[in-house]
Amino acid sequence: MAERIALFATTARGTEDLLADELKELGARRIRQDRGGVRFMASLDEALMVCLWSRIAMRILYPLGTFEARGAEGLYEAAASVPWEEHLTPTTTFAVDATLKDSEHSHSGFVALKVKDAIVDRMRTKVGTRPDVNTKNPDVSVVAHLSRETLSLSLDLCGDALNRRGYRVRPTVAPLKETLAAAVLRAAHYTGEEALVDPMCGSGTLLIEGGMMARRRAPGLNRDFAVERWPVIGARAKELLVDLRADARRNERKVEVPIWGFDKDPEALEAAQRNVQAARLSEEIILAEADATDLPHLPAASGLLLTNPPYGDRLTGSGGQKGMKSFYYKLGESLRVPGWRVWVLSGNPAFESAFHSRPSARREMWNGPIECTLLGYRAAGSSHLDDHSEAPLRAPKQPANVAPVRPQHEGEEDS
Repeated sequence: MAERIALFATTARGTEDLLADELKELGARRIRQDRGGVRFMASLDEALMVCLWSRIAMRILYPLGTFEARGAEGLYEAAASVPWEEHLTPTTTFAVDATLKDSEHSHSGFVALKVKDAIVDRMRTKVGTRPDVNTKNPDVSVVAHLSRETLSLSLDLCGDALNRRGYRVRPTVAPLKETLAAAVLRAAHYTGEEALVDPMCGSGTLLIEGGMMARRRAPGLNRDFAVERWPVIGARAKELLVDLRADARRNERKVEVPIWGFDKDPEALEAAQRNVQAARLSEEIILAEADATDLPHLPAASGLLLTNPPYGDRLTGSGGQKGMKSFYYKLGESLRVPGWRVWVLSGNPAFESAFHSRPSARREMWNGPIECTLLGYRAAGSSHLDDHSEAPLRAPKQPANVAPVRPQHEGEEDS
């Protein structure tokens, strides 16, 4: 039996249970939800499967330890106690990414510097020379998270965050992160077997993630992972990934359902078109200019209407909150299409009442620093809940006494 190691997958707040379910499907064992992520056990091939196939995880971390670290000297001593010579060689490049929570230190860069100093000093002592730092594309990414006086150190198997799929060549203002879009689709029970329409598609993230699900395309197919360059297991990881990527390509399928996106902003549509092309989904996703409050004829008799409407009045003209309520009301009138179930991710507390329809399902999710509500509505004309909404969906509360082993990364830029 292959040896399994303890790993931690990070995710947006409010999506931990969705990630836990996904990890189970991907073969992970001993899965436990935590704040901002999910702990699990996996062998190397199972961990690589998660890196390649997880649509929801942001990072896959290999925890090295948690230490008490008081003051600058405590940081250094804690980091220096890790056997870095087991993970690095003199020719291995590395970088340290640090974040803070309720810490005595005010700058994450200082914490990263102390950890870096401890690593190079230990390596110099143990092997006679030090590895170089490469902040742009390191072989080994060290993740440090300091919560009060507790320092957690991990290695990142992926390198770049997993939301960076490579297709976002033209972002719009306030785009939805790819991993959150995938979590929204999973929460809405989208499997790629029904029509999908986003009436306010922006840069097209929901459509592209839905298109990849319908295509059965691995989200990490066209990128490499830092673990492929690790000194001890990198060669084996690269070898395994050759087979995993080949299997993923063989198992892609033709999309049999329509996927359409609308937006009234020509610049947003242009961005969406560029991103769709970069994602190699131009044949699967149709884009057109239209106002969400006056939808054209939809491409099927039933399906999923899914959207992330604007949270403020920036995209809808003047009028402030009153104008937004009027916009949401009109949206409620337009989106009630017979046969189509509706799911909306809203960051405006006024949305639910203004939409003037009672949701059959709801859950709280975080879009970066913004607390949002994902609301599900029965298909218009249906006298019962849709097949996936027997009970309200709420993300379970996470334990308050467990420190995360990684940075929160809420402020990460999309790319």
